[in-house]
Amino acid sequence: MLSDLFILHGVPDHIRSDNGSEFVAKAVRQWITAVGTRTAYIEPGSPWENGYCESSNAKLRDELLDGEIFYSLAEAKIGIESWRHHYNTKRPHSALIAGISPTGSRGRAVAASAIRSHFAGRPNRR
Repeated sequence: MLSDLFILHGVPDHIRSDNGSEFVAKAVRQWITAVGTRTAYIEPGSPWENGYCESSNAKLRDELLDGEIFYSLAEAKIGIESWRHHYNTKRPHSALIAGISPTGSRGRAVAASAIRSHFAGRPNRR
């Protein structure tokens, strides 16, 4: 999957990660070097260095993984994709206006942009 993203968007200067086993494995380190990038590890015990990922991982664990048992890889893929879609489009996010989902927030931004465009260049009447 990362290879596909690198093809589409170019190879990044670095990949930031924690020191989890998936990023310190010899094969992964060799692949990262082979594609021409490097790793930038966060300090152990410093989740604030990578807060977005830490928050997202915690939500995935709390809202899905702690309450589900997957009996196959296919079942896990379907369950995780369903959660991801809900997380990114329906679920209210604390960083957005209280009670607004990302989709709702985008809708408000588009509407506000359309209103600004409509009134652009008109004198301000106060």
